[in-house]
Amino acid sequence: MTTDHVPRDYDILRAQMSERYESLSKRLRQIAKFAWDNPTIMAMETTAVIAERAGVQPSALIRFAKAFGYSGFSDMQRTFQAHVTARSASYKERFRKVAARDGTGTGTPVGMLREYCEASRDALEHLQDDADPEALEQAVSLLQKAEFIFVMGQRRSFPVASYIYYNLNHLDCRAQLLTGMGGMLLEHADSMGPKDVLIAISYSPYSEETARVVVAAREKGLPVIVITDSSLNAIAREATVVFDIRDAEVFGFRSLTASMCLAQALTTALATDRKVANKPSSSRRSRRT
Repeated sequence: MTTDHVPRDYDILRAQMSERYESLSKRLRQIAKFAWDNPTIMAMETTAVIAERAGVQPSALIRFAKAFGYSGFSDMQRTFQAHVTARSASYKERFRKVAARDGTGTGTPVGMLREYCEASRDALEHLQDDADPEALEQAVSLLQKAEFIFVMGQRRSFPVASYIYYNLNHLDCRAQLLTGMGGMLLEHADSMGPKDVLIAISYSPYSEETARVVVAAREKGLPVIVITDSSLNAIAREATVVFDIRDAEVFGFRSLTASMCLAQALTTALATDRKVANKPSSSRRSRRT
């Protein structure tokens, strides 16, 4: 790779990591996944700290950087630093303006609310800018054609999964929320058929239960719509359609603002389809047993 094609823009680097992920060695894939999930650490920490956090030797970071055309790891790190600095400056400036206007700081309840509002606004802007129109169209088309829609999400993902399921019920779609109640997750998932669709939601640390259901769905020939925070994880690589969501994070606490917005968009788009509205509800209300 010539210096003219070295990815100096963070989003271009992310795209290249995604495109080349499968062709990288096992160790470089490990670094790629860490870099994808932790851009701030990649930008701000020393090579030694990053290597320790990623579980690799410092020399592997240099090999990773050179694989993408950089002269060394410090050269690659500048791409991460530019991205983090730009986002941080934009966010901090907005918050300073709000705090100055209201006289609030992060140490007060109102200040904390402002912090979350600003971080969530930033996440929504990224969702709007990064959303792939073709992926949205494909996802809605798959849901429209599905005989039955299964929805799966554990732990932090569960509110998103349950909200999607709630909306599907109000659309009179035949749907089931896979919760694993009674330890019968795989038994319930076994009723999936090739004309159905699975919506799987999973965020780091990724749910092993969701991963197993995704694998089972793909083995049965089901299309899988994945909502996640990294298109490099195992669940995303099994997806027919994947949505890589960057939800807001404040003091280590992650919100679900962008994920819920996407869930609303998908189900509302499905609701506005005339074919959905015209399907008889009596046959679509039933659940599989």
